[in-house]
Amino acid sequence: MNDKVPTANPLIRVVARPADASLRGDIFGGWVISHMDIAGGIVAAEIAGDKLATVAIDAMRFLRPVRVGDILSIYGNIERTGRTSIAVHLEAWVRRGRIGEDEKVTEGKFTFVALDDAGRPKLVAIPKE
Repeated sequence: MNDKVPTANPLIRVVARPADASLRGDIFGGWVISHMDIAGGIVAAEIAGDKLATVAIDAMRFLRPVRVGDILSIYGNIERTGRTSIAVHLEAWVRRGRIGEDEKVTEGKFTFVALDDAGRPKLVAIPKE
């Protein structure tokens, strides 16, 4: 586990609000996963285009709670590219309060499949360098 805040810009950044929390004040895990799924889709779409489906979420680890007022930032990079799929490693970090410490709260691997216009898997076009 890497406990160093990524130096790249986050894919997305959002503030956790009271409507996203349980009665105890912790943010629902599904809310975090939803934002990670969106962020992973952004990374995968750079290779596969805009039609994607999430087919797997592997090795999801919830490390610390997210609380109301935390700023959630999602970072990610492509871990693997297959014939029709793209696996993206994602990390979710929070900044507690406006000038608080950064903490990793969640990480996982999301796998996406590229789709054609009919919704069938299509070959992933890998850009040539």
